Amino acid sequence: MTVAKTINRKLVKTITQRSLSTIAPQVRIYEVGPRDGLQNESKFVPTDIKIELINKIAAAGIKDIESASFVSPKWVKQMSDGVDVMKNLPRAPGVNYPVLVPNLKGYDTARQCNVEEVAIFPAGSEGFSQKNLNCSVEEGLKRFKLVADQAVKDGLRVRGYVSCVVGCPYDGPIHPKGIAKITEQLFEMGCYEVSLGDTIGVGTAGSVQRLMREVLTVAKPEQLALHFHDTYGQALSNLLAGLEYGIKTVDSSISGLGGCPYARGASGNLATEDLVYFLYGLGVNTHIDLVKLMEAGRYISNYLGKPTESKVNRALGDRFKNHNDIAKMASCDV
Repeated sequence: MTVAKTINRKLVKTITQRSLSTIAPQVRIYEVGPRDGLQNESKFVPTDIKIELINKIAAAGIKDIESASFVSPKWVKQMSDGVDVMKNLPRAPGVNYPVLVPNLKGYDTARQCNVEEVAIFPAGSEGFSQKNLNCSVEEGLKRFKLVADQAVKDGLRVRGYVSCVVGCPYDGPIHPKGIAKITEQLFEMGCYEVSLGDTIGVGTAGSVQRLMREVLTVAKPEQLALHFHDTYGQALSNLLAGLEYGIKTVDSSISGLGGCPYARGASGNLATEDLVYFLYGLGVNTHIDLVKLMEAGRYISNYLGKPTESKVNRALGDRFKNHNDIAKMASCDV
C-alpha cells in the first residue's frame, strides 16, 4: 500500500470516528403515524383500525405513540373519533400515548380520556401560522401558553412542536434565530421537549446544521427532537446532520404516512421502518423489532389501499422473519 493510500485511509477513519462519536448510542423514536400520519388521509379510518394500528406499533417496541388529536372535527374529520380512540385503547405498560391539543377546549376533552401527555404546536412562520392556526405566531403562543399552564398545573407532560423550521410554503426560507426564540418560549411554558419540524421537507443537511447551531444556544440536545418530511428525499441526510449534534429523539411515521394539507407537493413523514433500518446501520440501539414494525406498516397501507411509502418495507416485504438478520444486513456485519 502506498503512503498516500495509508494517509487517506487514516484520514477517512478519523473523520468518520469524529462524526459518529457525537451520535447518541440510543435514540428514542417518537411515532406520529396514528395522528400526524393519518390526519391527511381522505379515506376515514375507523376507530378499531386506528386502535389496532397503535397496538401493532406498541408490540414492535415503540414506547411513544402519538395517538389522537383533539382539534375541531370541522377542520380535521379524520381525528373526530379521538375520544373513542383514547377511551377504548388498551394501554400497554411502559408505553406513552400523547395527544395533540390546539386550545383549552381541546385540552379539557383530552383530560376526560386520562391522557398523561399533550402536545402543542405553534408555527415557525407567520404565513403558516395564519393558514394553520388562523392567528399570528405571537397569538398562537399565547393560546398555547394557556394550555401549557393548565397541563403543568394538572401534572401532565407537555411537548412542543415548531413547524416550518427551515422553510415555509408562504414565507419562504426561515431564519434559525426566530425558531430558537420560539423554542425558548416553549421551554419557558414548561415543555419538557421541543420537536423541530421541517413541515414541507425543503431542508438540507446544511440548513439543518445552521438550525441546530442556533437552537442549541437555548436548549440542550436531549431537550430536542427532529421531525423531518421526505418531500425532496432529504429526510435521512438531514437526520444524520442533526444526530451529529447529539440529538436523542426522532419523530417518524409508520409507512411514511402524512404530509401537509397547506403545502402543495409536501409528501409524508420519514418512515419509521426506514428510520429503524438507518439506525441499525449506525449501530444505534432502538430496541425495535423491525419485522413487527413492517407488519404494522403493511397493515395500515393495505387498509388504505395504497403501497407503503417505506422504502425498506417495499424492498424487504415479508422475506425476513428475524429483525436481527435485518440489523446484520443494515450494518454490513460480515
